Amino acid sequence: MRAVCLQHVPFEGPGAFAKALAKRGATLASHLVPKDGLPQDAGDLLIVMGGPMSVNDPDTWIEEETVFIRSVLQANKPIIGVCLGSQFMAKALGATVRSGKALEIGMTPVRLTDPGKKDPVFGTCPETFDVFEWHGEIFDLPDDCVPLVSSDIAPLQAFRYSARAYGLLFHLEMEEGGIDSLCRECAPDVTKAGFTAQQVKATALPRLPQLHGMADRLIGYLLGDVR
Repeated sequence: MRAVCLQHVPFEGPGAFAKALAKRGATLASHLVPKDGLPQDAGDLLIVMGGPMSVNDPDTWIEEETVFIRSVLQANKPIIGVCLGSQFMAKALGATVRSGKALEIGMTPVRLTDPGKKDPVFGTCPETFDVFEWHGEIFDLPDDCVPLVSSDIAPLQAFRYSARAYGLLFHLEMEEGGIDSLCRECAPDVTKAGFTAQQVKATALPRLPQLHGMADRLIGYLLGDVR
């Protein structure tokens, strides 16, 4: 089993997803798309990570990646889009990506939708739970997609397209080092949201094991479904 990860900045990597893949004997190849370009194919599972840019930016690589992701979705291949990655998925499926009414940074309460309660991955979660976020843009529900998770600021926090494509505005994969990197590299966001880096980290660390359990469950479902 071979997974491919599209990164957009060096400091937002696959995190706990990499450990879940390694545990199952899957290989993982990462590509820093703005610098190195797109891979030749999406492997058996594509993971699209976050980044501080917008899918609405005019860079050539953003349009190329959108087309690449659309082809993966149309081929019905397993894919996980995280934060910017979920925005890429939404855009590739024809939905609008736009500014939210506020930044969502750090641990944020979210709730399952009625369809989310029946989802094979998220249906095992409590009706309300906390996730780690770092975004200012949100998206509408693309056509033919199932809304899974919502919050007060982002009515759509997660969606599923077909059976094996998940767009997550939040970070299940986030590890302690990733939080440190985000707080350092995106420090103005922390200030704008009215937090300190210490506050973000202190509230997140106790909850990371729960998020990693969800990340592991998602990887397990997608790999089990394609074997």
